[in-house]
Formats: sequence, structure tokens, C-alpha cells
Amino acid sequence: MDARFVSAVAGCDARTDTMATQEPSPPSSMESNKPGFPKKILGDKLEDKHLCNCCHNILRRPFQAQCGHRFCSYCFNRTVSNGPQKCNACIKEDIFEEPMSILKQGCAFPDNAVRREVESLSAVCINESCTWTGSIKEYEMEHEGKCEFMFIPCPSCKERIRFNEQERHNERECPERTLNCKYCKEPFHFKNIKAHDEICPKYPMICEGCAKKKIPREKYVDHIKFCSKFRTPCRFHVVGCDMSVEKEKIHDHERAYAYEHLNLLLHYIMGMKVSMEGLQPQGLEVAGHKLVELQQSLRQLEARVSQLSTTSSGPPVQGAAASSSSSSSGPPVAAPLPPPPAMAPALSVSTSFTPLPSSVGAALELQLHSEKTKVAELGRRCAELEVKSGTFENVVCVLNREVERFATTLEASNRQHKLDQDKIEALSNKVRQLERTVGLKDLTVAEMEGRLREISATTFDGVFVWRISDFAKKRQDAIAGRAPAMFSPAFYTSKYGYKMCLRIYLNGDGTGRGSHLSLFFVVMRGLSDALLKWPFNQKVTLMLLDQSNREHIIDAFRPDVTSSSFQRPVSEMNIASGCPLFCPLSKLDGKNSYIRDDTIFIKAIVDLTGL
Repeated sequence: MDARFVSAVAGCDARTDTMATQEPSPPSSMESNKPGFPKKILGDKLEDKHLCNCCHNILRRPFQAQCGHRFCSYCFNRTVSNGPQKCNACIKEDIFEEPMSILKQGCAFPDNAVRREVESLSAVCINESCTWTGSIKEYEMEHEGKCEFMFIPCPSCKERIRFNEQERHNERECPERTLNCKYCKEPFHFKNIKAHDEICPKYPMICEGCAKKKIPREKYVDHIKFCSKFRTPCRFHVVGCDMSVEKEKIHDHERAYAYEHLNLLLHYIMGMKVSMEGLQPQGLEVAGHKLVELQQSLRQLEARVSQLSTTSSGPPVQGAAASSSSSSSGPPVAAPLPPPPAMAPALSVSTSFTPLPSSVGAALELQLHSEKTKVAELGRRCAELEVKSGTFENVVCVLNREVERFATTLEASNRQHKLDQDKIEALSNKVRQLERTVGLKDLTVAEMEGRLREISATTFDGVFVWRISDFAKKRQDAIAGRAPAMFSPAFYTSKYGYKMCLRIYLNGDGTGRGSHLSLFFVVMRGLSDALLKWPFNQKVTLMLLDQSNREHIIDAFRPDVTSSSFQRPVSEMNIASGCPLFCPLSKLDGKNSYIRDDTIFIKAIVDLTGL
């Protein structure tokens, strides 16, 4: 440890003078924004002198402080960014001494000797399944942050995924990916696909009546208004029929169920009648009481009229006595009308009674007329109720006769219906059996057609020509992101040889996105893989054919046997490998001989040497 301090005996001022002559350049942005390398990358034995005294990882761009301890450039700058700090390593080793153990700007220099020593150490990739090896310098310059097997967070869903699976994740797996509705072309998040289908105006609906498919939701309501097969409630649902019938069969239903409809109608009318009868006796009873009261009032008024008439024709006293006798001998009436005050002083003067009976009689006649009018009104109402009751009775009688007539017809119809139902059931069973048979045959035919297409497009000599039609449309789909990549049918080096296919990006991929047509070679899992030599090591030639046979675009490569793309597949296909800059898109614009009738031809040749 004493030897380590020899270079720093003169203290900070001496170091400052030395550094003034050297003028070391400050760390670059690449050097100063990362801590040390992780310990796991070191393939050789780990030594303490290679570790940073701050982050305790392998030194990256090491700086040596005046106390002799080494730090990563990033760690040293971060430590002294808030002013001079005590060296924790000196404190831990119990050799703290001011001012040499104080860390501050300008009192440390790049230790290039240790840097070269560290960068020459053997390194391996810390990511699982990655087989990369090299020096720490090569790791930093070529592999760090670029490893296909490292885990990175998805920018949308934040799920950790491998770097080489980022494209597949973004296209097929990310729950936050944005899709365009294939019906209305509106964008939506994948997690909202069901909610969008519920409101999409172009979503195809199926009519429940005529079974017509692909009816846009916005036109579905107009369709069912005129669809003769759509089921609608029976017109007698207001009286209890709960059946739904196709529009074109509504009249057949009404004829077939006439008996049930009449029964429902009869019960409905009888219920109304019972309700009216429950109200009618109470109304008639009230009217009867009022009628009796009016009759009593009439008798009283008639008695008073006759009394006044007798009084006006005879002597006053006799009239009074007659009135008394008539009132006592007649039926019980209300108290007699008291005589007017003018009769008391002069009972013998008969002329004082002459005008009074006429006015009282007129009043009584008006009251009598009013009471008769009320009696007539009550009588009229009673007559109306009787007429209505009679009408309902007639309706019920007519309905009863109709019910009996329809009951006879219905019984015969039911017998015929039962026979028809038996026949229909037998035919339905035969139809279902035939449908099952036809369905099985359709599946078999579809499977055979698929196999036939695959066999007809398959080659077994390592040479494959891929015809891509509708090039303009498919390229537009690639530009819009709807279908950025396409896979070719599979082909083989021999009948029991390697299984392969091609993958093409019509708008480019990776470094060629938007500027080049990218073409890749894919090794697929085959039935005979156990019999083959791995890794795949045959030369591959890719060609875009000039349909005038003048100048083909050709690129060839020999597989990197260390790449996982050419190992024995453990899934349906390995990671594609090939030419992201295969052909500039500018060559395919305008008039050219590579595109004819909106079709291009891609050719792949696998060298069979050694197989």
C-alpha cells in the first residue's frame, strides 16, 4: 500500500501540476454515462484490482485518484459532482489521510494501463442462450446493448421481452398494440377489440330470420323491417298469445291458432264483463236510493200544493184546520210550511192570502220539475247500462257459437298436424344425418385441397421459385403496417432433407425499412431433422428475377454456424436470417423489368454440396 502512495506524496498541488502538463481529456459521453461492467461477463478469474471502489463492478474507463484507488469514470464524476468527498475505500482500509484521501475534480487521472488490461480480459455474454465470446473491449463496442437475447421492456405494455422477439411481440402478442378494424378501418387497442365489435357500425350481423350474413350493423334495423323471415310477435299478444312468428307466416299462424285466439279473446271479454258487473250493482243501488228519496220529496211537494190550494179556497181557520186534519190523516210528511207573518193579525181578511199561494206554488212547481229531471236522468243511465249488458251478452253468445265451430275444425287440424309433425321429424332426422355426413366430407375435402396446394408448391431439390402476385396492393399493406411481412410455402433440399421457407418485407425491415426490399431465409422444423447434420451450413443464394432475363438481383451468404438461426429448430421455425438491404425500392418504382402484370418472382437456391 505504501508503494501505491508514492505517486501521490506531493499532495494535490503536485498532482495538479503534473496533470496540467498532461491535460487529460474529460471522459466522452459514452464513457461517462455508464457504471462498470457486470462481474458475470468476465470469463477469467475475477481479481480485486479490476473492480471499481464505488460500484464494485469491473472498471469501465478507469480513473485513479491521488490516494491510489481506482474508480469508473462515471462513478468518480457522480461522486464528486456535489463537491469534495472522502474516499470510502481509504476509510474502509483504515488508511484515510488528508488531503490525499479527499476526492475532488482535477485530482484524478485516466489510468490507461489498467484500462488496456481490463479491456483485454476475456468476456462472455450474460444473457441466457447467447453463445457470444470475446474481449471486454469487443463486448463494449460490438455486443453490449445489441444482444438478441437480452431482455428489454416493451414500450407499450412494459412487459420484459427478448430483443430478438420484439417484432413478433409488437405484431402478435402485445396487449397494448394498436390494430385497424378490418370492417370500419378505425384504429383501436387490442384489449378493446370486444368493446369495439359491439359498437362497430360496419360489423357484419346475421339475420335471425333469413340467416343472411355480413349485414352491416348500421343497416341491420332497415333489413329486419322488410325481412319476411324475421320473427315478430303475434297480433293477439295483447290478449295473451306469446308466440313469435315469421312475417310471411303470420296469416297461417292466425288460421291455425284461431281456436286459441278466440279462447284468449273470450277470457279477456269475460274478465271485462266481470269487472263491469262488479261495479254495476253498486251504481244501481245508489241510483235506487236516490230514486226513493226523490219520490218521497215529490209526495211531500204534492201534499203541500194540495194544502195550499185548499187554504186559498176556504176560510182561513177552516183552511188551517183542514190543513191540520189533512196532514194528520194523510201520509207522514215533513213539517208543514209555517204561515207568513201577515196572517197572524187579521185571520178574517181572506184577501191577504190570495197572492201568497200562487208564488209558493210556482216555486214548488220549479222544484218538482227539477226533481223529475233528475229522476229522468237516472232512468236514462239505468237504460244505457241495461243496453250495454245486453250487447255484451249477445257478443258472448256469438263468440260461444264461433268457439264451438272452430273447436270442431281445430280438432281435425290437430290430427292432421300431428301426422305432419311425425313426417317432419322423420325428414329432419334424415336431413341432420345428411348434414353431418356432408360436413365431414367438406372437412376432408378442404384438408386434401390444402395438402394438394402445399405439395404442388413444394420442391425437393433446394431450388424454389416464389411467385408473388398483386404486388402493388401487398406493398401498400406493408407500408400501412397491416401486413409488413409474408412467408413463402415450404421447400426442401431433398425428400427427407432440410425444410425451409422465405420471408419477405415489401417495405423493408430493420436498417432497410422504407428504403429497401428485405429478404430472409428461414430454417423450419421438419419430420426428418433427427437424421440431418446440424447446424445448417449450406450456401444460400437469393435472387429477384429480371423477367426479361437480363440482370437479376442476386445476394448469397453462407450461414453463421454459431447463430441460433441455423441450429436445429425447437419451434415451428427459427429466427429469420438474410438480407435487410436486398434490393432498393427505387429499382421497383416506375417502369422496370422486375414487375410484370403486378407480379414478381423470388428465387432461392440452396447449395447441396456435401449433402
